[in-house]
Amino acid sequence: MKSNIIGRNLKLLVLVFTVFCVGNTFGQSLTNTKINGYRGIWFELNQKYEYGDKYSGALGTYTAKHVPLAIYSPEVEKTFFVYGGTPSEDQRYLLCMIGEFDHKTEMVSQPTVVFDKNGVDDPHDNPSILIDGSGYIWVFISGRGAKRPGYKYKSKAPYSIKEFVQITEEEMTYPQPRYTDFGFFQFFTKYTGVRQLYFETSKDGISWTNDKLLAAIPEKEGEKSGHYQTSDLFNGKVLGTFFNRHPNGNVDKRTDLYYIQSADFGSTWTTVNGINTPVPVTDLASPARAVDYASQNKNLYLKDMGFTADGYPACLYIRSNGHEPGPKSAPYEWCITKWNGAEWQTNVVTTSDHNYDMGSLFISEDNWKIVGPTEKGAQDWGVGGELAIWQSTDKGETWKKINTITEHSSLSHSYVRRPVNYKAPFSFFWADGDSHQLSKSELYFGNFKGDIWKMPYNMSKDYEMPIKIK
Repeated sequence: MKSNIIGRNLKLLVLVFTVFCVGNTFGQSLTNTKINGYRGIWFELNQKYEYGDKYSGALGTYTAKHVPLAIYSPEVEKTFFVYGGTPSEDQRYLLCMIGEFDHKTEMVSQPTVVFDKNGVDDPHDNPSILIDGSGYIWVFISGRGAKRPGYKYKSKAPYSIKEFVQITEEEMTYPQPRYTDFGFFQFFTKYTGVRQLYFETSKDGISWTNDKLLAAIPEKEGEKSGHYQTSDLFNGKVLGTFFNRHPNGNVDKRTDLYYIQSADFGSTWTTVNGINTPVPVTDLASPARAVDYASQNKNLYLKDMGFTADGYPACLYIRSNGHEPGPKSAPYEWCITKWNGAEWQTNVVTTSDHNYDMGSLFISEDNWKIVGPTEKGAQDWGVGGELAIWQSTDKGETWKKINTITEHSSLSHSYVRRPVNYKAPFSFFWADGDSHQLSKSELYFGNFKGDIWKMPYNMSKDYEMPIKIK
């Protein structure tokens, strides 16, 4: 079972306090304090090419593998959302933040620091969010390998972001938690020389099962394997995940698309059409494979997934010719691969100019939408751009741009995220920033009418109105 901080001896608690409060490079820990405004983290990977860094820019709502980042709660009529923040424009280190939008007053709260990353500036450590059946808010803090642990935090009171209590410390990257009809479930990643997929379950959020390996597909016998995934929950019971593979563990060669699902809390797994698939998945040509992209020499960058009313899964991703930014890897095709009841079907929505452009997929019965930075922005060949809304009225087969919701921006808009149970006007949210050089980064939210609001960068009150900019 996972260890939890409750019940640890006093000596360990004193050590934790010393590390986070006294030993913090930036002074006293900001964990469980308020920040007077919404300030996103800016980051660059420092893998340089002719057309810029492999990826850099406004990454407050990064990564696509952190799922979900926001949840609407009808019980209190609030959208709770997490992101990677920073103390001020001239202090660039990561604070794992949570804020709330009150749909009754249409105000945003001052955000709370759930966890101060103690000088880490890497948004791979951004948080994800879950709300349990009693209304407690859980924030899953991503780590990075064994040296930078992840954490689970629980709110001290239901539907409150005032204060959080640490529950676990563990090896955990890219948290993807869901609250199911059976209890807590989490997909996540471990760095074991390569990026491997795991899952775990819990009835109460305190005691968790041992980590269970989900996929380990080598291209050749004896090779290492790695994977990335995106996941979702259907009707409280069916957990589905699309994942790619990294040949010989090389993340820059990510390719192929697989899908498996479980309707019994991870006890058994099947393909979309019911073929039993023991985990970990280890067969390159497994019936779980939806698309063979390796034979086409295509890279695959997962963005989002969802389910139709019939429980059929669909995945949004970018398909390209390589990992380097710029025209060498073009075209950057936004694709939908969906199950139509009989077979997997893939359609191209549009193109943009970067592998790490990221949008979200919204599925309803006869009206599918994508919101993302598909339009040319101020910085060529960089992460993000101008935001557009794309619509399909034939269940994802053909797409039409129905609205461009940002225009003439000096900075690029990136990583548009879909809240669980989203409700207007907080239908999606994102951050902006310069794609290539350090800049200020602000956070926004919007609706499908094309209205957008900016969250206040500086706040003097506990709750303030966001700034309507369109």
